[in-house]
Amino acid sequence: MRLLLVEDHPELSHWLQKALTGLGFAVDAAADGLAADHLLLNENYALVVLDVALPRLNGLELLARLRKRGQTLPVLLLTARAEVADRVKGLNLGADDYLTKPFELDELEARIRALLRRSVGVTQQALEYGGLTYHDEGYFLLDGKPLQLTPRELAVLTTLMHRRGRPVAKQQLFEQVFTLSDEANPESIELYVHRLRKKLLGSTVSIMTIRGLGYSLELCNEVV
Repeated sequence: MRLLLVEDHPELSHWLQKALTGLGFAVDAAADGLAADHLLLNENYALVVLDVALPRLNGLELLARLRKRGQTLPVLLLTARAEVADRVKGLNLGADDYLTKPFELDELEARIRALLRRSVGVTQQALEYGGLTYHDEGYFLLDGKPLQLTPRELAVLTTLMHRRGRPVAKQQLFEQVFTLSDEANPESIELYVHRLRKKLLGSTVSIMTIRGLGYSLELCNEVV
């Protein structure tokens, strides 16, 4: 599943993105409220992990905009504020849950998965591109049949699917697949792209190399 992490503290954001990716999620990150608002207007996410104290547009203001637009995806607030009034304000604006800093990763994961389970059938959608279909439950169908993928292959293909028709940098794919503890470098992505190309061979979609920009998932009949 694809999550949006909105956190302005660079070290915490980097750590959380790596940790959530290691748990099997595809994670985009934004460092301020306006950047996050732009992503939420243009991309599809299963859930938002949202810090309250953000520059340019704070988390509660962003939450209010999100709900005013009718977007119903789950929102988990992260806040250093322990006062009951602040938590109540967030919940009244439409937050689904909150977690007070500091917190344990296990608790964050448990709350995220609980919110995602509750949202099944409400926010989950299938993305279709040629003969390839992605379900937010975390699996692909190719021409109606399950596509067998390893967790890292799944992370690469999910990222490409969400940005289908647009190039994704090798470094960006690397950050979605590997954690800080992995002994790997961005060139390692080439192995997973190679494996995916073999699994997509003969279908109506393929992974193209865009020189200088990265990789792009394309419809075969649209590629010259």
